[in-house]
Amino acid sequence: MTVASQQTEKLDIDAIRADFPILHQQVHEKPLVYLDNAASSQKPRQVLDALREVDERYYANVHRGGHQLSNEATSLYEESREAARRFLGARSTKEVIFTYGTTSSINTVAHAWGGANLSAGDEILLTEMEHHSNLVPWQQIAQRTGAKIKALPVTPDGLLDLDQLPNLLSERTKIVAFSAASNVLGTINPVEEIVRQAHGVGALTLVDAAQAAPHKPIDVTEWDADFVALSAHKMVGPSGVGILYGKQALLEAMPPFLGGGSMIDTVTIDSFTPALLPAKFEAGTPPITGAIAFKAAIEYLEQIGLSNILAHEQMLAEHAHQLMADIPGLKILGPDPQQKAGIVSFTVDGVSPSDIGMMIDTAGVAIRAGHHCAMPLHAKFGIASSARASFYVYNTREEVETFVTALRKVLMILG
Repeated sequence: MTVASQQTEKLDIDAIRADFPILHQQVHEKPLVYLDNAASSQKPRQVLDALREVDERYYANVHRGGHQLSNEATSLYEESREAARRFLGARSTKEVIFTYGTTSSINTVAHAWGGANLSAGDEILLTEMEHHSNLVPWQQIAQRTGAKIKALPVTPDGLLDLDQLPNLLSERTKIVAFSAASNVLGTINPVEEIVRQAHGVGALTLVDAAQAAPHKPIDVTEWDADFVALSAHKMVGPSGVGILYGKQALLEAMPPFLGGGSMIDTVTIDSFTPALLPAKFEAGTPPITGAIAFKAAIEYLEQIGLSNILAHEQMLAEHAHQLMADIPGLKILGPDPQQKAGIVSFTVDGVSPSDIGMMIDTAGVAIRAGHHCAMPLHAKFGIASSARASFYVYNTREEVETFVTALRKVLMILG
């Protein structure tokens, strides 16, 4: 692999960029500057090769056939689960469920655990910075059960108002579901402290790690979180693959969410008994190719080092903050760069974020514009949408400068 080792303090970004074929192209006759990594990251050759190799040599259904291809695919599938267990610091592969993404993982907990354990008068504590994937499933289960949703506020500088947490927690709080890092603000939240306070009143916790797992070291055992959700496509891996981590005792006590093949032990015409973990929550044919190739993505990030990735992204975010500081009417949402991952969301007085996104694309710069699936958070700040540049390990200082130069030209045109 052509990347720096985990012990390396200064990353060889040129070598890393060489691993990503998609970055070496032109858009609108300009070199591509890809800054939409909070939505989906790009894939290195190692992952692309793994995807192709599975489909060319090993593809078959897993856990079902007695033939060689099925056995080989099953072995590779379970090797990927073990890689995910190691990456997360989970105690057992029984605690690692393959899903179709963070949304799928959260829905599994909300409907399986929530449907069995929530009732009228119970409370679900979320935060104002949550992605819709960590809002809507809880709203759905609250409507079904009569449970009540509360939300921990966000401060004007984009941090969770932790002073309010003790006031919102009570014996009625059954679960606290929150993001480890905001997809809009980039804010890195104190997971262990929130989990500790939630457990103090007997509540369970679910951590949306979609924006944390690609960018910083995480250890679910140190967090002591009850459930953790993440997506491969944000961490140089394939789309359509996610992980749900859950403490084994909780997963064993939960009813299965989806029914069908693979998740059963026995079936009669009028009843069934579920399979043991982790199959219990993996109904139907899984995303076989993507799940197997996810191992290559995990190993790629581990070899670079997640601490190195976070330091690089924060350097890029700080550079962007400095270059954007004197742009008239521009406001960056969220905290200082050292308190967040590599996300810079912003607004400009009198200018539509959508116009910024479309026009800056003509300079070859790919950013995001919209509400980023976080409408309540934008409403909190009195805006409907924002523009977002999000960085990853393969981005450079020069690309940040290209982005800001293009932004200034766009704003001149838009007046």
